[in-house]
Amino acid sequence: MYQRRESSEARVGNIGIGGSNPIRIQSMGTVDTNDTDGCVAQAKRIIDAGGELVRFTTQGTREAENMKNISARLKADGYDTPLVADVHFTAHTADVAAQYCEKVRINPGNYVDPGRTFKHLEYTDEEYAAELQKIERQLVPFLNICKEHHTAVRIGVNHGSLSDRIMSRYGDTPEGIVESCMEFLRIFRRENFNDVVISIKASNTVVMVTTVRLLVATMDKEEMHYPLHLGVTEAGEGEDGRIKSAVGIGALLTEGIGDTVRVSLSEEPECEIPVARKLVDSIAECAALREKAEAGIADDTITLDMHETDWESLQLKAAMAVGALLIDKKAHNLVINNDGFDEARLVDLADGILQAARIKFTKTEYISCPGCGRTLYNLQETIAKIKAATKDLVGLKIGIMGCIVNGPGEMADADYGYVGAGRGKISLYKGKECVEKNIPETEAVEKLLELIRKDRS
Repeated sequence: MYQRRESSEARVGNIGIGGSNPIRIQSMGTVDTNDTDGCVAQAKRIIDAGGELVRFTTQGTREAENMKNISARLKADGYDTPLVADVHFTAHTADVAAQYCEKVRINPGNYVDPGRTFKHLEYTDEEYAAELQKIERQLVPFLNICKEHHTAVRIGVNHGSLSDRIMSRYGDTPEGIVESCMEFLRIFRRENFNDVVISIKASNTVVMVTTVRLLVATMDKEEMHYPLHLGVTEAGEGEDGRIKSAVGIGALLTEGIGDTVRVSLSEEPECEIPVARKLVDSIAECAALREKAEAGIADDTITLDMHETDWESLQLKAAMAVGALLIDKKAHNLVINNDGFDEARLVDLADGILQAARIKFTKTEYISCPGCGRTLYNLQETIAKIKAATKDLVGLKIGIMGCIVNGPGEMADADYGYVGAGRGKISLYKGKECVEKNIPETEAVEKLLELIRKDRS
């Protein structure tokens, strides 16, 4: 029977996350954070769609300072939804953003540690402890600013941006991802800073679910009960993005884990909100479907009997109901029954869910980010071009990333990668190795296709 995990409450502006509060839904803007008019318009669309928090990237202090103007404009128009600043690489930017936003997201993988280069580093225990002290010296003044301005913090760990330090000591493992978070969280507790939300994200649903479960167990062991934000990062767009998000997020929601949700789609951000709302509103129903499906597993097959009339609802609920069962390898086959839909379409849906859970690959997989103010090219147009040219390459994984924040790291889970390197410039990857740098955007898609054709000839 579904029961939500107990957690403490974090105050974020005028709302609470965790505790007895409802599960919150959020999205992230995709326009340049210096574009006040564009950010205000986009935030309004997100909020009008039902978004309860709105995040914008803040690459530097200029963007962080403009969050004040965005906030003022929204409040003047009657919108008091909390704003979140997304910070990478420059810790000082977080100090500035904390003065103007209700919440600041920091990434342990690049808050103090330099950007990863995938080099193996050797540390003695004393040297490693010194690195942690370096983090604490940077983090404590930031937390003091947050206390002064009543600003909440999200510790947002991404599988694609773990530091070389963490990777060298723990490897590319769930234990390493969790420790990256816990290093920061222990400092927060020592400083008695409690308005904190935790997230661990990955584009691989198995990694995401396994790691969040481990985080919960680790926090419980250390008597921590902070609220959790859920998301499958770089989930993609369209049907694939929805199914992948429902498998990963839904697996955890039906286990009672999760206090706030973002569905990361390579679409306009307001399109994410109704998808997230359907997931949250379907938790109890899908938890019951999961229990029934698990009890009926036979011949390594899950049979899911559904009664939906809306296709998207069927997609999301089916993926959500069986996500954990497939991730845990309780079965390796899936049959979906639902009157009113063509059998071939239901088979395709089952195959899509199996692929999202990393059980069976029957089509090309695209790991594409939703975009943000850091995105350096027309993301949606590029995704469409690449998909049109590669859709028949069964089992191939292609990463399409707007910038370098998670790009190189997520390439480790893809066969090929297309990553924004500068304005109008693209770098191409094989795995996590960059093979061509700073290609003009007008030539980059064809260059990627040439690379794939060459390797497959």
